[in-house]
Amino acid sequence: MRVATWNVNSVKQRVPRLLPWLDQRQPDVVCLQETKLTDDAFTSLLGGELDRRGYAMALHGQAQWNGVAILSRAGLDDVITGIPGGPGFPEPEARAISAVCGGVRVHSVYVPNGRVPDSDHYHYKLAWLAALREQVAAGPEAVMVCGDMNIAPADADVFDPEAYIGQTHVTPPEREALASLEALGLHDVVRDRWPDRRVFTYWDYRAGMFHQDLGMRIDLVLASAPVADRVRAAWVDRQARKGTGPSDHAPVIVDLDEAPDGDIGPVVPPPSAPAAKRGSVKLPQAPPA
Repeated sequence: MRVATWNVNSVKQRVPRLLPWLDQRQPDVVCLQETKLTDDAFTSLLGGELDRRGYAMALHGQAQWNGVAILSRAGLDDVITGIPGGPGFPEPEARAISAVCGGVRVHSVYVPNGRVPDSDHYHYKLAWLAALREQVAAGPEAVMVCGDMNIAPADADVFDPEAYIGQTHVTPPEREALASLEALGLHDVVRDRWPDRRVFTYWDYRAGMFHQDLGMRIDLVLASAPVADRVRAAWVDRQARKGTGPSDHAPVIVDLDEAPDGDIGPVVPPPSAPAAKRGSVKLPQAPPA
């Protein structure tokens, strides 16, 4: 079973990229984030095309913002939208959906950004992650949590830790919240498979960040031991970030039981830009010195 997760940053804008990508990569289960469409609009836009490709859909969307989905041709049972009892900002947002696909409880999640450390949205992010942990802890044993976590797990997951000082995504409370989720017995399957390699999944649209490979690894696939033991390949499809009209995120692909393309590497194709010298690049949104 091939499982993929992709923050598409507006499924309406990404249709010319999404459908050819499905045909090329042939994932069995796809977790999408930032669909930015209501369920009816999503179905009207893509229902026919996905049905022709054999995908059932589980949707949890809202207009203009957020939105998550699971597409599956490996079964789609016991769908749960949202996080029961989870926090809102102030109302619940469309940030989580889960279903049983091929015998695995698959969660597609879009973790709140946090905006500014110690802001109301930042505390909402931490509370949301705590609620997600409770949901995952309730079972079952075979589980995958896939999506845009909006957290870089370690300094190795950003192009330069110095550039992120004072920013969200890298603060100790965020990383501790993610570590607490993983402490349930979840494995970060890409990092487990490629412990010493430079791997990013997100590059800001601005300032040529992608072409310089100035990115972050914030899109993760976390799997419980019974699922992680089945992993045969885990990689980032950097090709999907290239060309015309891409999302600012690349898909993460995990193959269970067999790897149709082989265990081909942490990032495919590999980045062409060398690692930037530490302290030499500021984030596009960083104020001038």
